[in-house]
Amino acid sequence: MMLPGCGTGEALVGVVVAVPEPLASRLRAVRAAAGDPEADIPPHVTLVGPTCVPDVRAVDAHLSRVAGAHRPFGVHLRGTGTFRPVSPVVFVALADGADACAALEADLRSGPLDVPARFPFHPHVTVAHDVGDGALDAAQAAAGDVDVRFEVDRLFRFVHDGTAWQPVRTFLLGTGEPVLCPDAPPEDAVPGAPHGVSAADAPAGAGAVVPGMPPR
Repeated sequence: MMLPGCGTGEALVGVVVAVPEPLASRLRAVRAAAGDPEADIPPHVTLVGPTCVPDVRAVDAHLSRVAGAHRPFGVHLRGTGTFRPVSPVVFVALADGADACAALEADLRSGPLDVPARFPFHPHVTVAHDVGDGALDAAQAAAGDVDVRFEVDRLFRFVHDGTAWQPVRTFLLGTGEPVLCPDAPPEDAVPGAPHGVSAADAPAGAGAVVPGMPPR
């Protein structure tokens, strides 16, 4: 994937719905078998794709407001689809939950995330991208029997650290409460903290830290 070039002081962020285990591991294995170089990215439904932002604090405040205005909802992943020939992508389809994802995406694309989308919104979980037709066909067959339901109770904000995408913070649906992800980059160690402020510099109680990926 071609990532946008950010200016000095900007962060590259994305907002997603995470796919839970054990399905996440299976889909990563399918993507790796296809030879997709981005197979290490945790499987997800993209709500806001890679976006350069000058103020992460403003983004987090926006995510908290939007998450607080939406209730948890169910997603049903079933079967596969493709964007070929327009784009070399194979994905797992949403049989249910697409409308709730679309409502979130529409609300997210305002304020600090009011940027044009590259494509019309079509919620999906990518399992192969930018590989040959044979690998795309194999990935589509390998994930064709997926039929899994799960509850979405939070949004994830990721940041690109120059090498890979890292989960930084989740925002609980219904409350907007921010929860710090494990191993978050130091500049994001405190909800709403300015760049460069770490958890060690923060006052006691400034933000919740969870010991692992939120359970589903």
